[in-house]
Amino acid sequence: MNWCREIARAPPQSDNPDGSRAEGDSSRHTPQSPGPLGEIVGLDVGNVYTTDGKPKNRVRLRPEIAKNGRAGDVFLPDALLVKFRRFWRHKATKREGLRPEDPLFCSQSRTRISPRRVQFAFRTWQVKAGFDRLYPFHALRHTAVTNVYRASRGLFLAQRFARHVSPLTTVVYTHPSDEELFNQIRSLGC
Repeated sequence: MNWCREIARAPPQSDNPDGSRAEGDSSRHTPQSPGPLGEIVGLDVGNVYTTDGKPKNRVRLRPEIAKNGRAGDVFLPDALLVKFRRFWRHKATKREGLRPEDPLFCSQSRTRISPRRVQFAFRTWQVKAGFDRLYPFHALRHTAVTNVYRASRGLFLAQRFARHVSPLTTVVYTHPSDEELFNQIRSLGC
């Protein structure tokens, strides 16, 4: 898996004011990174897989990694479960920990990957792909919530997917695309 190698090869980043790296910190959560990225890197194997290595459809986010300490559930699409089966085999091949308490995403040193490493790799991939504009990692969340809203047209479904407390927070994801605007304007009578 190239993305795993890219993340592992990203240069060290300092997460602490004194310049020390949090990369080697194998703590169960990443308090310096609240929000979706902190939730992703804070996942343990047991959050996503059963003890026999089967991926779960429903992932429970622990309060210590969840934004604002609010535990919640994330539902995974079937297509992602196929990828998680391959990822289990990848972790086994690389001799990364497969115990429930082991980190799901690891650095090259087989410790929990840092949020900065993920951000750096995400930026590097965009540069290599020739993006005209570089997007922050959080843009992935915006795209996912927008796609859920567009597919369902359900504000409350998108709210629950995003785990927002208020539907007003979710409204920002309901904007029409240029194509939707164009199609609606074309059909207007003069």
